[in-house]
Amino acid sequence: MKNDNFKESVKNFCRKVGKRNFIIFGAVLLIAVAVGVNLIFFANDKDDGFDYDQSAGADAGSQNTTDTSKDTTVSDDDDAYFSSVQISRQQSRDEAIEVLQSVVDNASSTEAAKAEALAEINKMAGIMEAEANIESLVIAKGFEECVAVVSGTGANIVVKSEGLNASQISQINEIVYEQAGILPVNIKIIER
Repeated sequence: MKNDNFKESVKNFCRKVGKRNFIIFGAVLLIAVAVGVNLIFFANDKDDGFDYDQSAGADAGSQNTTDTSKDTTVSDDDDAYFSSVQISRQQSRDEAIEVLQSVVDNASSTEAAKAEALAEINKMAGIMEAEANIESLVIAKGFEECVAVVSGTGANIVVKSEGLNASQISQINEIVYEQAGILPVNIKIIER
């Protein structure tokens, strides 16, 4: 009797919530998991060469000189890092968009579910455009490589640098604010 009562209350709950809300919740959960796995996979490597204290290089002065004795394998590793992060980010976004598109294409999805999925796709497209603009503009400011990851009200910006000065940090913060509307307090700049 108690087990039947529980089953009946679960069925009632499912009817109230509806299929579309379960689909939307599942899609959002999948996106969150994909982004989380991506961040965990690339951010928790303890020997990754990041300087997690972005103020460490703020007073170091400008780094306009080039060290010609630098080992080219380090440069190749950095290039591979930036490329792999961009590819991984794109793959996780493509998977999330594919899930949302399946909601839109599903004939049994309600119009509200389709509208919410399309809104989420548009939001992701806007984030992807902002990230691409940030990366292009930061590189235009003289950085060799840049990867931007915008999520919610925050952004992580990874730049290839041997020390950022206060002016460079300010330029990056300004670019991110102009392109994504994220306040500098919510921007984390990481040197690679």
